[in-house]
Amino acid sequence: MTAITPDPPYEKPIPHPNSRFMALTSNCNDMPTLFVDTHAPLDVLTDAASYRIRAVTQVLENLSMRGSVECDSTILSDFALLCAIPLRDGCDVLDVIGRRLRARPSGDA
Repeated sequence: MTAITPDPPYEKPIPHPNSRFMALTSNCNDMPTLFVDTHAPLDVLTDAASYRIRAVTQVLENLSMRGSVECDSTILSDFALLCAIPLRDGCDVLDVIGRRLRARPSGDA
């Protein structure tokens, strides 16, 4: 069984100023195929981020309830990557939400 190659170190994506789409950092090569719409409604962005973060949280919580879990380092590495991808996507979407909220005039709520 071949181990999955981990992604390069995390770097926050910065959307091009004229583009409404920002590549997710979970893209596995230099030709991004997964994007977040930076102009999507904030509630939709929040739902997308929450879904990914909660899915990983639920898996990790269920795993922690099992007591001892035996596995080799390759399986553990692959599992960590499996958890990291949706967490990273969720963080990217939260970053877009933060940018949008900071860009609002101070009187908007």
